[in-house]
Amino acid sequence: MNLPNKLTILRILLVPIMIIIPYLNIPGEFFGISYSFLIIDVIFIIASITDKLDGTIARKKNLVTTFGKFLDPIADKILVLAALIILVEQSKIPAWIPIIVLFREFVVSGYRLIAVGNSGKVIAASIWGKLKTVTQMIAIIFAFIDVGTFFEFTKGSLTGVQLIINIISSVMMVVSVIAAVFSGVDYVKDGKDLLKDM
Repeated sequence: MNLPNKLTILRILLVPIMIIIPYLNIPGEFFGISYSFLIIDVIFIIASITDKLDGTIARKKNLVTTFGKFLDPIADKILVLAALIILVEQSKIPAWIPIIVLFREFVVSGYRLIAVGNSGKVIAASIWGKLKTVTQMIAIIFAFIDVGTFFEFTKGSLTGVQLIINIISSVMMVVSVIAAVFSGVDYVKDGKDLLKDM
């Protein structure tokens, strides 16, 4: 197994660790942020870095494999959705955010499968898809170290760095959902010819 595929598998293996940590009741905090969430955030950042690394290494060293092309996007979805569900469970974001993201992923994955199965065509990610990925990662990273809840900055209960973190996490989360919806619409538009036989 080559290095990019090992990094992809590592990304998947980090997810159960993220899920377990909140139940360990790790004592202590740093600037009001619990050690549990700091550890989860570090794990998420490491996992996100492996996402960038595996693709870069695979392309640069010509190590692109069918296994990698299959598993890499699945690993990304598992990581992001697991992180969002943890944030919902900890009352940091509302449930409609992962619901919309999950719906979008089902639609896009379905269109990709139909496209590859019918013609071998690959529907390229639009600018909305790239914006979704970047803003999603930023939003999740900041949400884990956010001592407030979703859009709490509008209540005037936060100050200083905590206020800035809450603004970034809340706004980026909304932007990522909007980008997810628009990128999903782009996939449907680009792949509309695939459904002509229905």
